[in-house]
Amino acid sequence: MKPLGFSLGEASKRAIADTVQSILENKGYDVVSIAPTATVYEAIAEMARREVGALVVVTARGLLGIVSERDYARKVILQGRSSKETLVQEIMTPSPVTVRLSDTVDECLRIVTEKRIRHLPVVDEGELRGMISIGDLVKTIISAQSYTIDQLHTYIGTA
Repeated sequence: MKPLGFSLGEASKRAIADTVQSILENKGYDVVSIAPTATVYEAIAEMARREVGALVVVTARGLLGIVSERDYARKVILQGRSSKETLVQEIMTPSPVTVRLSDTVDECLRIVTEKRIRHLPVVDEGELRGMISIGDLVKTIISAQSYTIDQLHTYIGTA
């Protein structure tokens, strides 16, 4: 039998060693943001328009917080507040957990699991660079597993 040329776990190891920067290079550095003085209604409308589950809350000074669909459900709907009268700054999560461009998928998975969060703003050298979600992390791992499967099919076909 000829050697595979890679180990079966190599692609999986590569996926969890991939960096936030490599994820953003694939998905883009676009950051969907909103001002803290916007209404929650405006935030939810923007999330729907952009098909995202969270927005970073920014001012001229930089990242202030993050507001998500979860914040809306728990802090507006369940409390009987009006989304057209409530401001984003009233329900946002201040000082969100952030990651750097050099952080790995494995480190990010640990953070989202331990903190029970779904979105990670990317801040590097004091500047907001992007946003990744748990979906982006899972997609990276699935892509690496697909690569491994393709390599195995190729190997089996030539064995």
